[in-house]
Amino acid sequence: MCSWFQVGSARRVTAQGSPRQHRVSAAAAEMDSTSLEPSLYTVKAVFILDNDGNRLLSKYYDPELYPTMKEQKNFENNVFSKTHKADNEIAFLEGMTIVYKSSIDLFFYVVGSAQENELMLMSVLNCLFDSISHILRKNVERRCLLDNMEGVFLAVDEIIDGGVILESDSQQVLQKVNYRADDNPLTEQSVAQHLTEKLALTTNVLQSAKEQIKWSILK
Repeated sequence: MCSWFQVGSARRVTAQGSPRQHRVSAAAAEMDSTSLEPSLYTVKAVFILDNDGNRLLSKYYDPELYPTMKEQKNFENNVFSKTHKADNEIAFLEGMTIVYKSSIDLFFYVVGSAQENELMLMSVLNCLFDSISHILRKNVERRCLLDNMEGVFLAVDEIIDGGVILESDSQQVLQKVNYRADDNPLTEQSVAQHLTEKLALTTNVLQSAKEQIKWSILK
């Protein structure tokens, strides 16, 4: 197994008046009170591809942007073709601003409109990458990602809701999805040491019990 974390009681409240809706409504109200531009709905799509360009995760937040699965796959293929051998972190394609980064055999993408602030999109990308890196115990590669898809989806939902950026701090994201990430994952040596300590503790408890029985018999 690639993961050593436990999923807590992560919940998704969809009833009217939920905390998530309040956060989005508050953000919308704040934006409306200032101006209509830039749009509150910053993120158009998020997707993760493997090193062959195959989709592992995707979320499209604009219903008018590539509404069919075929259109989405074509867009992702075009993006992958342009970026998987490039050294840049930003691409402009089909009227979209795309920020991306890779790790081993994974490619992470965040898509915004042509007018969107690249720094804003990059903050979302970094938050997403850092959150997933913690969830995967820094084993940011395809096999571990597939083993932990539930946690990855929860992290994405805490960062973005309907295209609205809710969080850009990975530590806050991890707390909200109730992950207890350890910066020092267990190794074979630490596991062996832990078992040795547990065995020694058990031996001491048994020895103490024997001594108590012996004294009770002598009395």
